Amino acid sequence: MYNPISSEFFDQLTVAMERKIPSIIEYYQNEEQEKQKQIQQVKALVETMELIDGFEYLVLDTQEKIRLSFVVKFNGKRHRKD
Repeated sequence: MYNPISSEFFDQLTVAMERKIPSIIEYYQNEEQEKQKQIQQVKALVETMELIDGFEYLVLDTQEKIRLSFVVKFNGKRHRKD
């Protein structure tokens, strides 16, 4: 299910990218983990955001890509209600 992100969340991501702030991201890797509430966590720099197949993704310095709608918490702030 697509969950649009708030402008506050977008602003927080932009600041983290511009200032190269190491960030802790809690997220679901995929829809199956979302259904089972299996949250992953990573600490990394957000390098950019890109659109892939109609979905927005965070691209990390680790080369991981996280779908924005799967992000639960970013630097301790909850951005998704389950």
